[in-house]
Amino acid sequence: MRFTRNCPWNQCEFCRSYKGKTFEKRKLAEIRGDIDIIKVIQDDIIDLSLKKGFEGRINEDLVDYIFSNSAYNDCYKSVATWLYFGGKNVFIQDANSLAMNPRDFIDALSYLKEKFPSINRVTSYARARTIAKRLGLEDLKAMQAAGLTRLHIGLETGSSLLLKEINKGVTQEEQIVCGKKVKEAGIELSEYVVLGLGGKKWWKEHALETAEVLNRINPDFIRFRTLKVLKDLPLYDKVLKGEFLIPHDEDILIEERLLLEHLDGITSSVKSDHVLNLIEDVEGTLPEDKEKMIAVIDRFLSMDREQKLVYRFGRRAGMYRSLDDLRDELSYYRIKKAIRDMEEKEPGSVEKTLSLLLENYI
Repeated sequence: MRFTRNCPWNQCEFCRSYKGKTFEKRKLAEIRGDIDIIKVIQDDIIDLSLKKGFEGRINEDLVDYIFSNSAYNDCYKSVATWLYFGGKNVFIQDANSLAMNPRDFIDALSYLKEKFPSINRVTSYARARTIAKRLGLEDLKAMQAAGLTRLHIGLETGSSLLLKEINKGVTQEEQIVCGKKVKEAGIELSEYVVLGLGGKKWWKEHALETAEVLNRINPDFIRFRTLKVLKDLPLYDKVLKGEFLIPHDEDILIEERLLLEHLDGITSSVKSDHVLNLIEDVEGTLPEDKEKMIAVIDRFLSMDREQKLVYRFGRRAGMYRSLDDLRDELSYYRIKKAIRDMEEKEPGSVEKTLSLLLENYI
């Protein structure tokens, strides 16, 4: 559900999500109207289930019927899918829903929970500066009481230098204040870290200072995302000028290893749940899984050049999800042959293809 539209800051040099779009705080009446419409659609779908003899259950046959029938628009399809998967989780969008008036946010959330008592998890994106500077602890506690269970914050980096370089619009200390405040309010906290954001020049500062900030916050989740610099990003201008040197996959893993190595005294769950990350296996709970996660990276770094390239190609082509997938001899042979044929036809084409595959994911 959209409580706001787009991003109020919208100046980060590595992000293109809301470029050219204006931020809007939606009116409370408009949000309530959306909730009412969803409730009507839900009731219609349940009535349809009863008429079809499914006893009110939202099963696969019912969802298939709705998707194949032109009488039902995308709104019905979305609600049907949500109900099929339990109707228990809601994500509040867009980039910074907490920029709303706190009372309006709480009112909208309370109304949502009233209309859909099955909901047990409500998540939203939020901006660290908004929480650090604009919202009090009591505001956050009231939001938690109204049903807000988790916040996703774009930490990106803990480096003061890099925060300025990427024009994040927030300081290191504001990131820490935000994180601690969210935790104290009893809301789950997920902090996003962008691997590779330091480039080849500031990778150590990025890894070490990010680890330091995370250690001071102790978020519930640390989620890794890997940088991909597209040509329509402001950061690309710095690439052209030689001010930002794009790191190689292996450079990023070395950076990630250093960051993990310096996470200390926290109990966060580490997640690599994104297709842009080279190694999805780097997951676990701190502190007990720290060495295991580092060992996964070391396993890749210890492989020979051919194995690394085959894995990178298999991962970027969507064939591999784990280093263990390399054990499949048939897929290994096919990828190896494809790489050889591409390089014979056009030297350097493999790296270009890997880059294009990443762009396609974005």
